[in-house]
Amino acid sequence: MTMPHHALEITLTRPLTSAELRHAAQAWPLAANHNATRLMALAHAKTDERAAHRLRQRLTTRLPIDVITTHYPDAHGRVLLNVAFPLAAHTALQRNARRAGLTSERFVREALHRALAEHADREADRLDYAVRQLLASTTPAHLLSAVGHALTLPLKGLPNRDVKPLP
Repeated sequence: MTMPHHALEITLTRPLTSAELRHAAQAWPLAANHNATRLMALAHAKTDERAAHRLRQRLTTRLPIDVITTHYPDAHGRVLLNVAFPLAAHTALQRNARRAGLTSERFVREALHRALAEHADREADRLDYAVRQLLASTTPAHLLSAVGHALTLPLKGLPNRDVKPLP
């Protein structure tokens, strides 16, 4: 039986120099993004957890690794996070998880879910405010038309200054 391959993304604490990237690539084949702050790697292992663990073990002395994640979500839409906490943070995490009656993994998962939900709520509020501001100066029909038009154009960064706003 062959082991599956797992696509893993490594987020670094700082950009790598060319020499650091070459040195790390001697231990594991890597692909870097444009500014060498994120790397991609392919690892074979029975599970994505083992693949991430193996990658971290091999590269932790060669790279300033912040987080290793699976590049593709699993069947449940989840992405694995492999984080190595400093000893003091790990100790505090375990203590807080025990107080909450949870495993460390479950404690972190629930904290992340709460933070992401709060972020989604803030983003929804921000967009609601922005739409209300736009509606104060135009009609719903004009706004809807402008949104529809904007969604059909390819995203190219900042808007073209030659484009005139709708009346």
